[in-house]
Amino acid sequence: MTSSSSSSSSSSSIVTNYPLISAIIAFSIAQSIKFFTSWYTERRLDLKKLVGSGGMPSSHSSTVSALAISIGCQEGFGSTLFAISFILAAVVMYDATGVRLHAGRQAEVLNQIVYELPAEHPLAESRPLMELLGHTPPQVVAGCLLGIVVAVIGRFISFIG
Repeated sequence: MTSSSSSSSSSSSIVTNYPLISAIIAFSIAQSIKFFTSWYTERRLDLKKLVGSGGMPSSHSSTVSALAISIGCQEGFGSTLFAISFILAAVVMYDATGVRLHAGRQAEVLNQIVYELPAEHPLAESRPLMELLGHTPPQVVAGCLLGIVVAVIGRFISFIG
């Protein structure tokens, strides 16, 4: 980064930080979709859907893909910043379909085992483990596409404004 771009970056406001705003908007849209989908299908408001993990689309994927694409648009797709954000996005999306998905599936099995314990067993009153941790590949792809769309629309709006 050159000293001129460094000084202009430090003088700009956080509210004009295109990559940050894109990531926050993508996250917010993904979480809102989960919330309203849950409300529509279950006919009840579940505020945990606004901040919880798991479900369609992946808010983690939408956030990191919006961040990476907006950094690429702003700094160039050949820049070091884009490379870092791209690798971060790939790791987050891989983790969502790998480790976190399987941890959620293991939690389901463990919860079933605890549920079947006799009432006098010391673990019978344990709080259930969170089961909805990870994402299926379609949920990750949907989140990624959402993030890309948000970043591209954000770039288009920033050219107009």
